[in-house]
Amino acid sequence: MVEQEHTTHTQEGHVIIVPSPGMGHLIPLTEFAKLLHSTHNFSISLLLLTTTSVPTSAQSAYLSGLPSAISYTFLPPVDPSLLPDDVAHEVTINLTHVHSANHLRDSIARLTRDTRVVALVTDLFGTLLFDVAREFGVLPYLYFTSTAMCLSLLFHLPLLDETVSCEYRDMVDPVVLPGCVPLYGKDFVDTAKDRKDEAYKVIMDQIKRYKLAEGIFVNTFMDLEPGALHALQHNNPDQPPVYPIGPIIQSGLGDGPDGSDILRWLDRQQPESVLFVSFGSGGTLSYEQLIELAIGLEKSGQRFLWVVRSPSNSSFGSFFSAKSQDDPFGFLPDGYVDRIADRGLLVPSWAPQIEVLGHRSTGGFLSHCGWNSTLESIVNGVPLIAWPLYAEQRMNAVMLNEGVKVALRPKGAEGNLVEAEEIAKVVRELMEGEEGKRVHQRMKELSEYAKMSRSEDGVSTKLLNQVVHKWQS
Repeated sequence: MVEQEHTTHTQEGHVIIVPSPGMGHLIPLTEFAKLLHSTHNFSISLLLLTTTSVPTSAQSAYLSGLPSAISYTFLPPVDPSLLPDDVAHEVTINLTHVHSANHLRDSIARLTRDTRVVALVTDLFGTLLFDVAREFGVLPYLYFTSTAMCLSLLFHLPLLDETVSCEYRDMVDPVVLPGCVPLYGKDFVDTAKDRKDEAYKVIMDQIKRYKLAEGIFVNTFMDLEPGALHALQHNNPDQPPVYPIGPIIQSGLGDGPDGSDILRWLDRQQPESVLFVSFGSGGTLSYEQLIELAIGLEKSGQRFLWVVRSPSNSSFGSFFSAKSQDDPFGFLPDGYVDRIADRGLLVPSWAPQIEVLGHRSTGGFLSHCGWNSTLESIVNGVPLIAWPLYAEQRMNAVMLNEGVKVALRPKGAEGNLVEAEEIAKVVRELMEGEEGKRVHQRMKELSEYAKMSRSEDGVSTKLLNQVVHKWQS
């Protein structure tokens, strides 16, 4: 058990937060912890589940910058023999929760004995903890790390499960969720793609337990998803209250790799002239797709900053490690690095994304549409090229492209390969075309709404204050 304990007693009480494995879960829940501490003076215990015997360098770097009132404990890793290799990562995450249950219970018992614990917060895979929390007299909450639209779909899945006989991807008509853009089955969250798969059973079990939460925090905001949020808050009395409290994005980088060379390169570029290309902490492309992307970026004639990862047959090849396995530049076309040197910067595996998106030279973001990255883009007013890979990213892409209209989306050819010509066309359109200008303007407006929602009098701030008042009383 790796511990960093500074148990702090504040009169506001203590909150236990349990993120699932993976940086995409760790970052949003830890940022929520920082917000609860900085604005409401709670002390926090992060209980961290892990699939590896030692924390990854990305985890360690990120956690190293936390204030002393936020302690973290890595629970003992799950025996690898209990985690099959050939399953969806949702199944791995679920099994990690199941096999860590006793350690979690012991930690919660100890914390409730030593401090005044007012709430337990976990993410969409941690619902088994709701009963444990209540057993110790603690209010359990779900922190939903994606969109209100995705939450609406999950609440709607049990009904679809009863009424639709085919696979959802084979449905002819789209599903129209209240207040949302129509959604075809092929764009559903990955766990609903194969109803015979264990991942589908996992998510269905979790959804049935959502109603046991005292409330559901959603990292979104009213001006981004007004229709979906209104429906969630008013349409079903059996569901827990839903609180849009976002956008909550990463505030500090901890002691990550030094990104100063990247930022100095951006300093030398013209305002809004650079396309940032990154597939998040876990996303990877096939070798064939990596080559098409490389050629497409070159043909576009635009300046670009590309976080290159080694190719993988799995679109989430770096999900648990966030690291590239080989030298990624070795997979690029011969002579490529030299040919693009005057207007492209290639960096292996990692870039300081928050700073890049906030830089005046960044004018677009080719992104996998992971929700953390999307919110960072919105807050900084950077329009998107939507390139979804896994999880709920196709849903996000549909919403951003067709609903909110802050993203362009390249068309895939046979086998979903996006060809170089299409990539070049869409990149040019975003950076200098008429549609790109419209998307740019819309994103600037949305960025202002995002900032207002988290301001002192903003809707998101007021909703969180409501919940905190309940905890304090």
